Amino acid sequence: MNTRAAHIALATALVLGIAAGTAVPASAGARVPAGARPAAGASTGRAPDAQALRAAIDGLPADDATAALVRVGGTDGSWRGSAGVHDLASGRPADPDGRFRAGSVTKVFTAAVVLQLAGEGKLALDRPVRHYLPDLIPAAYGQVTVRQLLNHTSGIPSPDPGNGDTLEDWYAHRFDLRDPADDVRAATAPAPDFAPGTQQHYANIGYTVAGLLIERVTGDTYASQVSRRILEPLRLGGTYFPGTDPAVRGPHNHGYQVFGPSGELRDVTVWGASDAWAAGDLISTTADLERFTEALFRGRVVRGPLLREMFTLPDASVREYGTGKPAAYSAGLSVMRLGGREVWGKTGGRWGYNAAIAATPDLSRTLVYSVNATDAKGEGMDATAMRTVVAAFGAPDEE
Repeated sequence: MNTRAAHIALATALVLGIAAGTAVPASAGARVPAGARPAAGASTGRAPDAQALRAAIDGLPADDATAALVRVGGTDGSWRGSAGVHDLASGRPADPDGRFRAGSVTKVFTAAVVLQLAGEGKLALDRPVRHYLPDLIPAAYGQVTVRQLLNHTSGIPSPDPGNGDTLEDWYAHRFDLRDPADDVRAATAPAPDFAPGTQQHYANIGYTVAGLLIERVTGDTYASQVSRRILEPLRLGGTYFPGTDPAVRGPHNHGYQVFGPSGELRDVTVWGASDAWAAGDLISTTADLERFTEALFRGRVVRGPLLREMFTLPDASVREYGTGKPAAYSAGLSVMRLGGREVWGKTGGRWGYNAAIAATPDLSRTLVYSVNATDAKGEGMDATAMRTVVAAFGAPDEE
């Protein structure tokens, strides 16, 4: 596979939407999660390539990004690095411990709580969602199961966001508050995109329903349940849910977005996330997300056989909606092969911020990054993020 083709493959797989550190030894004892394939993610025994990782984020701010925070860990060693600026006005160095919008990495937390509830017998993965939400899910979607929400095979269309068609329109509506139940009603008004379980279409709507499902079966808010079940036990003190607050609380690096043909860089740090809710509103830090990733893969968040759901793709007959490509999403995670190893993780994007968590099944290598991309919700993968992934794991395997 040539370099350009490899980059295209990597961007497609991952988007589907300096103070340099040094490599040091890490402790052993990682546990392979149930259902993962150890041979596919086995350790190479090589420490992280500090030079390649340093080069991946060097030179910021640049056209594609203004800051980057990176943590590489695992039993093969660790590396920490940051680059760029806290904000363009002051030009002071980026805060390596700063909070950021994690975007769709939120889905991993939401999926984990749903799986916990299944383990407690409060819901069943193969039961129709309408059984729990009869007032919200219409009969036309009566066969959609809880599992199909989590692995994006529900067939529920994405609702019209109703905030215009251009970036300027979206910016003008950045403080609008969205009601998740209204979004579900709008999404389920038309016919399904496809029969549930037959195709896979990555979208936020399934996780919006999942958030409402959590609230219905627990009688508590989605944010409270994730906090009580995951954030507090793991001591993720830098992670929180913003609710209706459009700002990022505490230390953080500013996010910017390119506007118009002139290339104007506009500060978009303050931007509401109620449109994403249980699918993408989490605010976190690289240290917290690294701790969460390790705990998840070790079976400390979702326990027993239910953890396999996060490392199991739909049946091979299920293909991506609209393209016919193989399904790549499980419950909360996605998978690809990099540097000869199977890597599971999740990317996320909010205006001004790209983020990701990723790891080999045996936890020999983990990666968490936040990149303040200037086109964080654009079509391709940000160049700084792409270089970081390749430096951490290797190039995409040839198919």
